[in-house]
Amino acid sequence: MIGADGEQLGVMTPEVAIEQAKESGLDLVEVAANSRPPVCRIMDYGRYKYEQKKKKTGKNRQAHTASLKEVKLRPGTDMHDLNFKLNNARRFLMDGDKVKVTVMFRGREMVHRGRGRDQLDKVASLLKPLAKMENPPRMEGRFMSMILIADREAVAEAKRAEEAQAQALVDAEKGESEEAGAKESVEEARSAASSESETVMESAKGVPPEETRAEE
Repeated sequence: MIGADGEQLGVMTPEVAIEQAKESGLDLVEVAANSRPPVCRIMDYGRYKYEQKKKKTGKNRQAHTASLKEVKLRPGTDMHDLNFKLNNARRFLMDGDKVKVTVMFRGREMVHRGRGRDQLDKVASLLKPLAKMENPPRMEGRFMSMILIADREAVAEAKRAEEAQAQALVDAEKGESEEAGAKESVEEARSAASSESETVMESAKGVPPEETRAEE
């Protein structure tokens, strides 16, 4: 058994280990199931999972190589579809990729190239402050495109906000679990007190009348 601070607590029964974890307000986690006896540790399991996920994400970010992703639009793309495309673009930027935003023109739509430029301007505005312009809009045949790159400071701030939100959710779940455990303990105490009271009443009712008179 390993304590929350890493100290060796020795061999003990599962019941005792669980009780110690409850007293600490933490979880009992099996960390070496194949050992004889199995090794368990007292820890905040929710925070442990969060830290492991954070480490894994950090490694993936270090191994990530920036690439050019593309988001395609039409001059008449409505706001619902545009939001879907924007979510993809934000995800690409958060991963450190460049984003090429392209408006495709068909047939007589070439007459309304101004609408395509308006779409690109809207995208650039809605992606602020995560994105910065690398290449401004320009025509390439029937396509009008621009390239956006991530603003590192803005992306780092957004990631910190996401991590803070994730930690807040972990803390909230832990608080709800502790509250539920406290309520359960109160209910068990009430139940035990009620059972004891009933036992006392039954014992009092069971005293024979002769013994009562003799005592008097």
